[in-house]
Amino acid sequence: MNPRSISNYQFIITMLSRKNWIYLTVFILALFELSPVIAKEASPRNIVETLLNSITNLKTGKPLTPEEVKKNDILSYRALALLNTREISRKALGKYWKNRTLTEQKVFIDLLSRMFIKEAFPNSGKFFSALKLIYGQPTISESKANVPLTVVHEKEGEINIDFHLQKYRDQWQVVDVDLDGVSMRNSMRSQLYKVISKNNYQELVRRIKEKIAKY
Repeated sequence: MNPRSISNYQFIITMLSRKNWIYLTVFILALFELSPVIAKEASPRNIVETLLNSITNLKTGKPLTPEEVKKNDILSYRALALLNTREISRKALGKYWKNRTLTEQKVFIDLLSRMFIKEAFPNSGKFFSALKLIYGQPTISESKANVPLTVVHEKEGEINIDFHLQKYRDQWQVVDVDLDGVSMRNSMRSQLYKVISKNNYQELVRRIKEKIAKY
């Protein structure tokens, strides 16, 4: 099967099944939790609300009970399913993406997905859980949408956040997030470019794996 034709869900399942059936089971459970939303062809705002609800309910700190670990896994993979990790990965690597083999691309998507689960989701969950969320009016243009959100921070005041989504196979997925006009994806790309230009792509992969291993 051509990896380029695999849907985001199928790709994640393929990657997980190669590693551990337990993780595959957790992911399937997450999809069942999410299935009512998908069935209703959730709106862009529904997708963002589900994403934020998932990550803000993650339990952090140690030690976690087995039940809390299992719930965290379900919430994390539910959130991951709402991101187009292939598109985010492609844009993040930018000019370096086309030089990667299909295997290298799949490995990078998997690494980025694990970084979302291990670092980005828990940290973002803490950030959003302590803030008041004010949704603006979403804008939709064919297969692209923007969901504006204003959060009120005790020290920083109002912070404007824009969730950018694209529609793939009748499902909206998040492809980027702007924080006060600064693109998360572009910021990530800038960091990746620095490592690759000073070293090489293999060093970038090594550093990401090393960081994941610390969790």
